[in-house]
Amino acid sequence: MVSIAFVGAGSVVFTRQLVADILRYPELADARLVLHDIDPERLRVAEGTARQVSRQLGASATVEAYADRRRALDGVDFVVNMIQVGGIDATLKDLEIPARHGLRQTIGDTTGVGGVFRALRTFPVLEGVATDMRELCPQAWLLNYTNPMAMNVWWVSTVAPDLKVAGLCHSVYWTAHDLAELVGVPVGETRYRAAGVNHQAWLLEWDHEGESLYPRLRETIRRDPGLERRVRVEIFRRLGYYPTETSEHSSEYVSWFLRSDEQIERYRLQPLEYVGISRGNVAEFEAARRALAAGEDLALEDGASEYAPQIIHSLVTGTRREVHVNVPNHGLVDNLPQDAVVEVPAEVDGDGLRPVPMGSLPAQCAALNQPYVSVAALTVEAARTGDPRLVRQAVLMDPNASSTLTPAQIWALCDELVSAHGDLLPEPLRALVPAGAL
Repeated sequence: MVSIAFVGAGSVVFTRQLVADILRYPELADARLVLHDIDPERLRVAEGTARQVSRQLGASATVEAYADRRRALDGVDFVVNMIQVGGIDATLKDLEIPARHGLRQTIGDTTGVGGVFRALRTFPVLEGVATDMRELCPQAWLLNYTNPMAMNVWWVSTVAPDLKVAGLCHSVYWTAHDLAELVGVPVGETRYRAAGVNHQAWLLEWDHEGESLYPRLRETIRRDPGLERRVRVEIFRRLGYYPTETSEHSSEYVSWFLRSDEQIERYRLQPLEYVGISRGNVAEFEAARRALAAGEDLALEDGASEYAPQIIHSLVTGTRREVHVNVPNHGLVDNLPQDAVVEVPAEVDGDGLRPVPMGSLPAQCAALNQPYVSVAALTVEAARTGDPRLVRQAVLMDPNASSTLTPAQIWALCDELVSAHGDLLPEPLRALVPAGAL
């Protein structure tokens, strides 16, 4: 029987999907599912959700729920991390405080000021998870879903380099599926590989019957001028490779789109979009709680789109698959910094998970990735050294922030966010740094 721990299981809608995808595999139908969350009510709902999913699918899973993280991690084979440190309140601060300073974000969870402060809140908890795993389940895989993906995996590889860790994201999967539908080709007949950094990887290989699908995509865009008002299409037109995250995400990783009202209107962007998404997530939790209390069945999505269930199944059964993972760059992408976390294909089977070396990215793609990598590197170094200046310097390197705010304004914004997040941040990084200090 395989044992799988879910840390942050109170993200009940995502927990529901992962549990359903896992239990749909006959070989995993008797899995031991161990749920952990620091919120007792969310943990209770997550436990009820997992039990109901097992019943609906006719599985025989063992479901356990613990507020004690160490008890949850003891002896497990896999740890799926999906925590949100500070919850919706901290997320709203990451979005609304920068907006008051004139800095627009759409999602704010990957890079830039929102990503930096989300990472700094998450690192201490992740380090605690890693410490517990080294003692209680040292051979387990840590499968991370928590954003900012690249920074979190980078931090784990810094503080616990002996752990097996992979960051998982569905952006490559859904990009390939959505583009196949757009050009009218069944996705199962396509072959695709992407590489770069999480939420800003590049579809480098995309073929059907041995021929690139890029010419067909260009023709589809030419026939539909409305597509040119999407951020990803504009990036594709200028760089020649399609990025693997949504236009909403992609808009805030560069300096080109959120800097003016005209660009926002042209590319149909919605600053602060994640505020609504976050409140929608709370509403979904409440709906799940009400459904369970009323004895109603929860809706289950069809199909296994997430990588964690696929990886677990392959490692347990030996079934060979190719997935995309986020891992330290140990010879995987030649023209991005080594030890930075990159997103690349990986082969997985009973012998393990093996990232695929992808050589050099197209020069223009690597150049666009570099500021993203620099923000992540400075954030990790800030946490490692406890130097609060590095926090401000990380935000200063962000193209979106630096296209909108002056250095002095970035310093003031960071000071306000430090004060707002308070004890959620590591103690050395709570110091305020005068803008004119040398």
